[in-house]
This record gives sequence, C-alpha cells and structure tokens, in this order.
Amino acid sequence: MSADDVTMPRLSDSMEEGRVLAWRKQVGDEVAVGEEIVEIETDKANMGYESDVAGTLLEIVVGENESAPVGAVIARVGDPDAAGEDEGPAPQAAGPVTAGDPPPPPVAEASSGVVPPTVPPAAPALAADGNGSEGRVKASPLARRIASELGVDLATLTGSGPAGRIVKRDVEAASSVQPAPSRSFSASQAQKEQPAERPASSGAPETAKGAVEVVELSRLQQVVARRMAESKATAPHFYLTSEVDMSAAVAARARIKELSVGGEVVPSFNDMVVKACAIALRRFPRANGSYKDGRLELHSRVNVGIAVAAEDALVVPTIFDADRRGLREIAAEARSLAAKVRDGRVTPPELSGATFTVSNLGMFGVRGFGAIVNSPQAAILAVGEIAERPVIRGGAVVPGRTMEMTLSCDHRILYGAEGAEFLAEVRGLLEEPVGLAL
Repeated sequence: MSADDVTMPRLSDSMEEGRVLAWRKQVGDEVAVGEEIVEIETDKANMGYESDVAGTLLEIVVGENESAPVGAVIARVGDPDAAGEDEGPAPQAAGPVTAGDPPPPPVAEASSGVVPPTVPPAAPALAADGNGSEGRVKASPLARRIASELGVDLATLTGSGPAGRIVKRDVEAASSVQPAPSRSFSASQAQKEQPAERPASSGAPETAKGAVEVVELSRLQQVVARRMAESKATAPHFYLTSEVDMSAAVAARARIKELSVGGEVVPSFNDMVVKACAIALRRFPRANGSYKDGRLELHSRVNVGIAVAAEDALVVPTIFDADRRGLREIAAEARSLAAKVRDGRVTPPELSGATFTVSNLGMFGVRGFGAIVNSPQAAILAVGEIAERPVIRGGAVVPGRTMEMTLSCDHRILYGAEGAEFLAEVRGLLEEPVGLAL
C-alpha cells in the first residue's frame, strides 16, 4: 500500500498551528488505528493525537520541539516494503532516529553547560518500567517538563495518577530541588533563555534595573495574550457591579454538607454561581449570544466556561448544558475538569463551545475585579470573595456575608439595561438559593 500522510490536526476550534512535544512512536514502529502516536502543544493545552491510519511509521517530518501549521504533513505511515529499499526517510537533524540506530549523544551548550532535557528516542532503559507502555513511561505532559528541568528520571518513579500515570506531585516529591518559578518551559525555550540567565560573574551586562532574565512565552500564553489584547481593543467593554447577600447561600450549603453521605460531592459557592448564571442565561438569551462578523449569534445551548489557573496560563473548560444540570452534577463536572486541566489531560471538546464565562478570584482574597470578555462571547462574570460585612435587614444593621460580582459586557451585543437585568437575576437566585434547585 502507499504511504499515508499524518497531518497536524486541529485540536481546538481556534488552533492555527501546533508544536510537537514528543513522538510516542519512532520510525519503524507499527502503528494501529486509534493509537496515540504524538503529543502536541496547541493554543489551549498539551494533547495526545491518535492515529487514524494503520501501518509502519515510515518518516517523521516534524521533529520534537518543532512547529507546523494545521494541515501540514508531520509524518508518514504505510508499508515499508512498498516504499522500496532506496526510499527510506531522510535523516533529520532534530527529529527522532530510525529504529536500531543508537540515540545521538546530548549536545551541551558551550556557554552555559546546559544539556537539553530531551527524551531518548528509543528509550530502551524504560522498557521494563511498569508505568509505561510500548517502552515509554506513562506521565502527564506537565510532569515530563518538570522532570526535565529538575533532572528527575521518570523511570524511577511510581505514578499516583489514573492508571499509574506520573503527575506533577510525583516529580516534585522525588526531587530535593525546589521547582523553578517558570518550570513549565520546554527544552527549546530553556535553550533560548540561557544567554539571559548567565550569572553576573560571566560578564553578562546589567542595566539600572539589574540583571535581565528573558522568559519566552509558551504557545498557550502567547495565544491568551493575543486574544485578550484583541478583545480589549475591539470589544467596547462596560462593567456592572453588584453586591450579593450570600447569607442564605452560606446556610444552604452548610445544610447540604450536613445531609451529604459517603463520597457525595458538596457544591461550592462557585458551583452555585455557575448554576445561577445558567438559569439567568436561559431567561436573557442575548447574554448567551456572541458578536461575530458584524452579526449577533444566539445559541440554543447554555454552556458555561469556568476559568481554571493552569501551571503557566489560564484555561477555560466548559460545563455543557449547565441550565439543565443539578448543583451536584455541576460540582462533580467542575472538579473533574479542573483536575484534567492541572494534569494536562483535558481534551479539545472540553475546551470548546462555551457561551459565557465565570471567573472567580475570591479564594485569593480578592474583593472584586473586572475581567476581560472572552470574545466572541457577550459577557464574563468576575466573582470576588465572600466576607463578613454589615448588611441592612428590616431597617437594622446586622452582620452578613456578602460577595461582589462584576459583569463585563460587550456593548455591541449586550446593552446596559439588559446587562443590569441579567446581573439582578443572578443576584436574586443567589440570595434565595432555593431557586437553584428548581
């Protein structure tokens, strides 16, 4: 049979190019349909890509730490006998080696003495490790990057993640070295940064601000920076702030916690906010819409994105049909998505399709803030801390638990009065939380 091209897949709705982080298969290895062959860094997360063709991996076109646009050929799979003896893959300077060849020795940077922490192509020493399959240790992308920077051998670790997968905490626990502040950078980025990281004794110039350390942004950070700048520059933002008396919600959650048995999930206050927003979005469809190409798009499904702080950026997974889900279901889904984001296991569908976003910084003691609209969405709700403050009930000042919310709106789709009505609906549902259960 002829060789089939493996192209750079579109792993997110906004992906334009991807970077190959690691090849799961090497030239000469057999590939089955549905088998993960490569790990790719997208604009939203690091994801494994499963082959849709079967055969032998004949050629790797895009090597590790190299980028390619969506649709570009990154490898070829087919029948090695049909290709002919003289049509083997051309040697590559930076890509994986063919089966049977000894792995090239690591290349040290003369000026800094740093050895790039690459994964050996054939990884023969890892074949006996119980955490891996096909001779490769099973570890999350984040765990691999941290292990590379801290010099931890993944083959010596026992994973505590799902199915024995090595995760971030396993690597950090095995290392006596504290993780560097920017530990999620790739090997190629680390090499680029080395000239700026030389100690003062090496003669590196200093400015009036001291020694300069240049930090390269990851692809995800670059995309977030670009989109936030575009949103702020093109979407006419306006902000509406409201204070919510959360006393009834606090009491309701305490009661739910008392009635919970076994391992039942207890909804958080943020889960209550998500549910309140979902109900309000159903009643105010423009708040659930988008502004795109000079037109308004009103969506039939209410999908609420929840902002999760990942290792080096902000990731927004989606709770689909949040208006139709109960509080416990929303709580369970939110915890599952947050864990997947932090372990690098989140999938493209889980990062797409949001029609509205909730961002909560209350756990950091932030009283209130204004978030940037996640275009093309109409609005985003920024949630602050719940704190004891005086409130007025029945004409008397009494202790209460209040929370500040700020709705950031795109004025092209959501006007002031409708935005205010939407925010008032969310506030009312939180102040009388029985409505969240209806």
